[in-house]
Amino acid sequence: MTTINQEEIQKFSKIADEWWDANGKFKPLHRFNPIRIKYIIDKCTNHFNLKNNNDKRLYGLKFLDIGCGGGLVSEPLCRLGGNVTGIDASSKNIEVAKIHARTNKLKIKYLNTSPEKKQIQDKFDVILNLEVIEHVENIDLFMKSATELLKKNGIMFIATINRTFESYIKAIVGAEYILRWLPIGTHDWQKFLTPDEIEQKLSKLNLDKLDLTGLKYNMFSNNWTKSNDCSVNYILLAKKN
Repeated sequence: MTTINQEEIQKFSKIADEWWDANGKFKPLHRFNPIRIKYIIDKCTNHFNLKNNNDKRLYGLKFLDIGCGGGLVSEPLCRLGGNVTGIDASSKNIEVAKIHARTNKLKIKYLNTSPEKKQIQDKFDVILNLEVIEHVENIDLFMKSATELLKKNGIMFIATINRTFESYIKAIVGAEYILRWLPIGTHDWQKFLTPDEIEQKLSKLNLDKLDLTGLKYNMFSNNWTKSNDCSVNYILLAKKN
């Protein structure tokens, strides 16, 4: 069994060269990134009772960034002292990520693999599944495989899009067809999961939800903010018992 959807991999491999172009096809993720990074830092700081207030505040924590793409999240966490491993099923994505990290003198371990392939022997304090589960082939296998790589008391971040009428209008019609923020066909609304569906899967894997936060785009300020509204984008944080 595999979690790799070849159609999805090809879709992102075709535009992999644009990962670090802030005005290219990944422009929405560049806009989205600051609020995601801040959320991750804040939750890690609280959960692990981190005392460092300097530029290396994440020192000592081992991160696994699943579906890392070109490294948009891996790099900031590495700069903050995190020990980061990034994996992606697209070899083109990994190639781009490796080159960019090397150019910026960042020590990040990038691997062209997926969690169920058992190529990683380490256990991690933090696992990131950011905007990836809506693109995988077998979500149950994916979640199980990711959880096996998480240390006891470790935390997992799952960021995705809710399956609601509002998300169809905003994330599919609006973002892809009207605003052209993303290439048409980037997302399949039927593959979106509700927070309850994810929480049920996590519960079966002995993970407890710690937090659920919505992420909302303000078209007037052109920025993303945290919100109680999870009808479109949201992040779920869970801890392994």
